[in-house]
Amino acid sequence: MIAILDYKAGNLTSVMRALDFLGFPCRITNSPDEIRKADRVVFPGVGAAGKSMESLKELGLDKLLHEIFSARVPILGICVGLQVLFESSEENETRCLGILPGEVRRFPDNMPSDRGDFLKIPHMGWNEVVFRNNHPVMGDIPTGSEFYFVHSYYPHPRDENICIGSTRYGIDFAAAVAFQNLVAVQFHPEKSGAPGLKLLDNFCRWSGL
Repeated sequence: MIAILDYKAGNLTSVMRALDFLGFPCRITNSPDEIRKADRVVFPGVGAAGKSMESLKELGLDKLLHEIFSARVPILGICVGLQVLFESSEENETRCLGILPGEVRRFPDNMPSDRGDFLKIPHMGWNEVVFRNNHPVMGDIPTGSEFYFVHSYYPHPRDENICIGSTRYGIDFAAAVAFQNLVAVQFHPEKSGAPGLKLLDNFCRWSGL
């Protein structure tokens, strides 16, 4: 069973529907016992880093995420679920989980586009992801495939080696990272058509090694 973490951060039903479509048993839950028994954990999220961390702590899921990471359970972070894996976020000046080295920064104001005007924040819509490494969760997804993004903040890993996919929106930023049994993406695979479904399918078959 795949546990989809419920910590009041929204977008859980879309993830569940995508996994159901792919034929993988899953459950939306915040039960520590159910999460510990899960074969894999999906850690989605929509909203602000500060509120997300507050909810994780209230439910005791902050410590549980460290526990399952240490137990080598495969974990997939999505959007805010990626951001709070880092040490800190400029959003709400939030101290985050610290599983990944680095911070989350806000996009600069007045970033020029190729047309000469300014890019809007949040970064919203489809954009290309260039894959850097041959990670199993990105297997058989062509580099340059487009995925759906909605975010005003972006991850800035301290260790560039954990970045396995990058996207350009005014600046180049890490759109996908991988560290041991953890993979996390800034975009929404559950809303990204065939490439997103392939990524989810790959994750559900990945051993975490």
